Amino acid sequence: MAQLDTLDIVVLAALLLGTVAYFTKGTYWAVYADPYGSSLAGANGTAKAGKSRNIIETMEESDKNCVVFYGSQTGTAEDYASRISKEGHSRFGLKTMVADLEEYDFDNLDTFPDDKLAVFVLATYGEGEPTDNAVEFYEFIGSEDINFSEGGGADDKPLGNLKYVAFGLGNNTYEHYNSMVRNVDKYLTKLGATRLGAAGEGDDGAGTMEEDFLAWKEPMWAAVAEQMNLEEREAAYEPVFEVTEKDELTPEDDTVYLGEPNKNHLEGKQKGPFNGNNPFIAPIVESSEIFTAKDRNCLHMEISIAGSNLSYTTGDHIAVWPNNSGKEVDRIFKVLGKEHKRHTVIAVKGLDPTAKVPFPSPTTYDAAVRFHIEIGAAVSRQLVSGLAQFAPNDDIKAEMTKLGSDKDYFKQKVTNRHLNLAQLLEIEAKGHAWTKIPFSFLIEGLVKIQPRYYSISSSSLVQKDKISITAVVESVQRPDAPHILKGVTTNYLLALKQKQHGDPSPDPHGLNYAITGPRNKYDGIHVPVHVRHSNFKLPSDPSKPIIMVGPGTGVAPFRGFIQERAAQAKAGQSVGKTVLFFGCRKRSEDFLYEKEWEQYKEVLGDNFVLHTAFSRDGPKKVYVQHQMEEYGEEINKLLEQKAYFYVCGDAAHMAREVNTLLGKIIAKYRNVSETKGEEIVKAMRASNQYQEDVWS
Repeated sequence: MAQLDTLDIVVLAALLLGTVAYFTKGTYWAVYADPYGSSLAGANGTAKAGKSRNIIETMEESDKNCVVFYGSQTGTAEDYASRISKEGHSRFGLKTMVADLEEYDFDNLDTFPDDKLAVFVLATYGEGEPTDNAVEFYEFIGSEDINFSEGGGADDKPLGNLKYVAFGLGNNTYEHYNSMVRNVDKYLTKLGATRLGAAGEGDDGAGTMEEDFLAWKEPMWAAVAEQMNLEEREAAYEPVFEVTEKDELTPEDDTVYLGEPNKNHLEGKQKGPFNGNNPFIAPIVESSEIFTAKDRNCLHMEISIAGSNLSYTTGDHIAVWPNNSGKEVDRIFKVLGKEHKRHTVIAVKGLDPTAKVPFPSPTTYDAAVRFHIEIGAAVSRQLVSGLAQFAPNDDIKAEMTKLGSDKDYFKQKVTNRHLNLAQLLEIEAKGHAWTKIPFSFLIEGLVKIQPRYYSISSSSLVQKDKISITAVVESVQRPDAPHILKGVTTNYLLALKQKQHGDPSPDPHGLNYAITGPRNKYDGIHVPVHVRHSNFKLPSDPSKPIIMVGPGTGVAPFRGFIQERAAQAKAGQSVGKTVLFFGCRKRSEDFLYEKEWEQYKEVLGDNFVLHTAFSRDGPKKVYVQHQMEEYGEEINKLLEQKAYFYVCGDAAHMAREVNTLLGKIIAKYRNVSETKGEEIVKAMRASNQYQEDVWS
């Protein structure tokens, strides 16, 4: 027999492979396309490879006539966008899709068809800024020399065909309340677009966000239905996701996600860039308790970012990715009657090409609930209304329907008692299990668990590879609540601290966290993190004076500021007056970093001044505002020398009062009216001389 040469062998092999492929349809080498396979997805604001950035093209190809865009920082705006999309479809037959603003270009909005609808759900972040995913859209739509695909500029009313709806998420404790939705509405109108219904505004500061949303959407839908000739139909639940139990897989299979955020993490390979889609599993190198009170905890932690390529500058935030407590995970499985299924492997896929599954799969019910779904959040009235159809019996259904339709009753029974979903279902079921709730309903109705942001309490000049955080562990007893309110992330951090200090089975407040992470990948005291850059910054010239107001853990970024100034002074730089107003309850219990302030004083001398207010140490309560009044003349003098003024802490009360008080101090010591004092403070804000890092 003649010998085969190399070329003959290659040709025969190719023919053999082709034959096998034909008869097996490629089964033996088909690869499951993992949407979470790349840790780079979304890393730089670009859409995933191969996905069109043309929204009109995407809508045409997927047969959609309504797109709901969202600009979201913490997931709330994304949740509202999802709810609008589902309701538009179920009640009015609209063919809807939800879209992340950063995944599309907007220069072709001038070709948006007049028989389609665009909805904008926009959160305002910080001091009137767009959320991270809305920056490019906001800069484009507000540009003075805007130019669209067909050449139209602002004066040509290029968006004459665009019909839109707008809802904003804001906080009235900030000066630029709901500025995103207000400005985008103004820009769109100026460009010729037509808004249907009023632009809605939700107020997180007043705690009325949910009711503001519900009150806005009914007249909005009426306006949309009239304009687009839609007829309302009886809404029925239609799942967005298909959940399939995969009996052939077990949690031990290395293709099954057990809480890993993407494929690189699943395979045990961390790969940057690390960001809001891809955390760095960072070692906690040090942790300590800095309260001396027995019933309250405040943690100081040092988190290493060495080798991650992450960087921060003083004043930035660190995001900590939490997981839900075992206690609440157990509760939800018990109330759903799914305890026997919790480690069953499931595959989740969108039933529509535009639906994005919020976590990687295949996974398990337990991993989805523990690592990906925000089960600890306050429950919304709209969600309760939707759950009525799955009630175990007619009596419970009637009660859930009443809760969903009567806002005062809902406030009394749910909001005031601070119930999460499982707690509410447990109370209402009276021992029955909610076995009829589809798991897809929970994925759609509850938001994806979000990273929590903490002000970094160290200086990048002093420790560039190590980030300090300062966090009070939330554990609050409210009069009407049947449960003690527990902060998800701070209790998770407390468990990590307990383990680091030798407790083999840390169980803070009975919450029992999976602190070693999926497949023990976080063992050795690690926590998933990324860094978010902030505009809360020291002046570039260290000789400029600064005044800082930071009671409680509001002092966190100021520890970093003062640490930096002490290092600059040690290096021989000229450092300006550095004044800190700090307040806490008792000097003996929660005077944060007391010894450190003394060390900085030794370095900075008279250039560091600390004013303290201990609210429970004397016969009368003393707060930082009282100390500001007492030293008002000093404050005004420094402001006249162009001192930068910083506030960090509670937005609703302290920060608002400090803002008002500063205007009064300026008025008093400059002998001008209080109105003029307010105007001066506003001008300071506008020029970045007054900066806030506050939370509600």
